[in-house]
Amino acid sequence: MDQSVSTPPLAPFEHPLLLCFSHLRWDFVFQRPQHLMTRAAAHYTVVFFEEPVFEPVQRPLLRRRSVACGLEVVTPVLQNRQSAIDTDKTLAILLDRLVSEIEHDQLVTWYYTPMALKFTAALHEDVCVYDCMDELSAFKNAPPELERLEQQLFIKADVVFTGGMSLYEAKRGRHPSVHAFPSGIDTAHFHQARRPQTDPADQQSIAHPRVGFFGVIDERFDIDLMARTAAAMPNVEFVTIGPVVKIDPATLPTGPNIHWLGAKRYAELPEYMAGWDVGWMPFALNAATRYISPTKTPEFLAGGLPVVSTAIADVVQTYGRRGLVKIADASSMPSALRTALREGPVGMTKVDAFLSGMSWDSTWKAMHDFLTPAKISRHATSSRLVDHV
Repeated sequence: MDQSVSTPPLAPFEHPLLLCFSHLRWDFVFQRPQHLMTRAAAHYTVVFFEEPVFEPVQRPLLRRRSVACGLEVVTPVLQNRQSAIDTDKTLAILLDRLVSEIEHDQLVTWYYTPMALKFTAALHEDVCVYDCMDELSAFKNAPPELERLEQQLFIKADVVFTGGMSLYEAKRGRHPSVHAFPSGIDTAHFHQARRPQTDPADQQSIAHPRVGFFGVIDERFDIDLMARTAAAMPNVEFVTIGPVVKIDPATLPTGPNIHWLGAKRYAELPEYMAGWDVGWMPFALNAATRYISPTKTPEFLAGGLPVVSTAIADVVQTYGRRGLVKIADASSMPSALRTALREGPVGMTKVDAFLSGMSWDSTWKAMHDFLTPAKISRHATSSRLVDHV
C-alpha cells in the first residue's frame, strides 16, 4: 500500500499587502517603479511610500491619495527643522499606524532604496524584495550610509531583482537569489508614436529634422556632448524633454537649434516622439551610468525611431550588437546621427520581434512568481538570470 502523503497546495492569501519604499516620487517620471506597482495592484493592496516632505504642520501626518484601483501613494508630511534621528523615529511611528489600519494576511516589503531601512526595522514582513534598479551609491549627492544600508538589505531580502545585466553581474555574488529583469516596455503606448499625431503646441514651430531625448536631465546627461553635437549640426534641431535635477539649469547649453521643453506627462510622450526623426541618448560615461539600463531604449524603438546612443554597457550588449541601436562617441556622434537621419528606423519586424518578450506585464508576472507561497524560500541557494537579451 502506498503510504505516501500528498501535501495540498497552499491557499492564496485573501488580503496581501505590498509596501513599496521608493526614492522616486510617484509623479516625478513614470518609470520602473510605477510600471511594476501598477501591475502589482492586481494582486495586492499596494502602498507606495514616498520619502517625506517638510512643511510647517502642527503634527506629522500621512498624505494619502489613490492613483489606481488597489494602489495608494502615501507621502509623510513632517514638521520643519527635525533632526535625522527624529525624522526616522517619526516615520517609523507613522508607518506602524498605517500598516495596522490596513487589513492584511500577508505583508510584502519592496525596497527601491536601502535608506528606508532606517525606519522600517519594526516591520514583520512575510517576504522582502530588493528591486535594485540603479547603483544609487554612484549617483550625485548619495548619502554616505547608503552602501552600509544596502549590505543590510542584502541580508534582509528574500529575493533581489536588478534593473539590468551589468547590475546583475555586479550584485549576483552578494546574495544567493539575484535575478536580472532589464527595462520593460509598454508597447501599445509607444506604438502610438508610429502613427501621425498632432504636434504639441510647444514643438510645432521647431523645424525638421529633429533629434529627440526624454528623461531626467542630471549628472548622467552629457551636456558638453549636447553642446558640441548641436554646434556641429546647425541644420538639425535638438529637442529635449524632462526635469532638470541635481545640476544647475544655467549650465545647460543654449543655441538656435537647442530646445529644452521641460517635463511632460508619460501620456504625452508618444505625441512628441511622433514628431521626431531620431531618438538619441547622449549619456555621459561616468560612475553614475556604469550600470544603467535605460528604459527609453526600448521605448524609442517601439515608437518607430532610429536610435543613437553613447556606449552605455547595457545598451551596447543588448541593442548595439544586434544592430538595433547605433553606438557613437563624441567624435563620431554627428556622423552617426546623420546616418540615422538618412537611413531611418531599423526594420519594424526585427524590432517588434525583439521587444515581444520585454513587456512590463511579462516582467511583473515573472517577478510575482518569486513571491508566491510555493516559490519563495528565504535565501534560496541559487540565483537565476531572466534573459531578455
